[in-house]
Amino acid sequence: MSEAAPALQAQDLTRHYAVARGVWRAPALVRALNGVSFTLPLRRTLAVVGESGCGKSTLARVLTLIEPPSSGVLRLDGVDAADHARSDAATRQKLRRRVQMVFQNPFASLNPRKSIAAALAEPLLIHEKLNAAERMERVQQMLQRVGLRPEHAQRYPHMFSGGQRQRVAIARAMMLGPATVVADEPTSALDVSIQAQILNLFMDLQDETGTAYVFVSHNLAVVQHVAHEVLVMYLGAAVEQGPKEAVLGRPLHPYTQALLAAVPVLHAAQRRARVPLVGELPSPLAPPSGCSFHTRCPWVQPRCRAEAPLLRDVGGRHVACHVVQA
Repeated sequence: MSEAAPALQAQDLTRHYAVARGVWRAPALVRALNGVSFTLPLRRTLAVVGESGCGKSTLARVLTLIEPPSSGVLRLDGVDAADHARSDAATRQKLRRRVQMVFQNPFASLNPRKSIAAALAEPLLIHEKLNAAERMERVQQMLQRVGLRPEHAQRYPHMFSGGQRQRVAIARAMMLGPATVVADEPTSALDVSIQAQILNLFMDLQDETGTAYVFVSHNLAVVQHVAHEVLVMYLGAAVEQGPKEAVLGRPLHPYTQALLAAVPVLHAAQRRARVPLVGELPSPLAPPSGCSFHTRCPWVQPRCRAEAPLLRDVGGRHVACHVVQA
């Protein structure tokens, strides 16, 4: 892939689930992901933020081909990876190596019965034609790149700290040289002092390899540190999207403003005015009509209850809100 080509393109991605409600009732439809679009170049990081239940992890699973989208286009290396009907098994296997995932809990994502060497060599065993000595050489090189020692290769996950296990998980994701790595809350299970080390490791690897990141997080301090672009999600859809400096520096959507105002700060001069949110996140089984945020929005107008806003260009970013003016 050339440096100019995007690592990943998503266009109107949706993911819906049918949920049984009993013998005499029709299945309900959970709209977990609703029409998310973005283009991610190499060497760039897109942060996906929002409260629990907004669809961040569903988006991560769709991007990594763990789950197929219900509709939409997902291009990897210029190929529509979402179109399973037209792509054969060999094409799917080729595309899967181009996007890898780092999960939230490194202890759960690593097989406790496999040594670190076996865990890191497994992607090579599936996708590369290498002998045992060549695989071990690649494993040792990757361990060194993520800050682990050669003797760690023969140890097992329970013998490591949480930060070391996450380094192993990152190493496994990077073994095949993917164009994109999707990291789903990769630091939330770690101590604060270790979080900074893991974030710096991500950034160093990006500088070294040119990998693009989709960084799923609810921690806006982490987002401020690593992101180039920010995608704010609410009830499965994007409500604000654009460069980090614009979205975090001057948020326009009331939901983005509420998220940023909730971040604790030490100095009173840096605190943002609180945006009052009433009630809980609506159920994706029965989303509100019109704007999905209107049930909690302090700016709600009659139009908001009847008409769903579209993402439009406002001040250097895209915002889905009727009230925000250009």
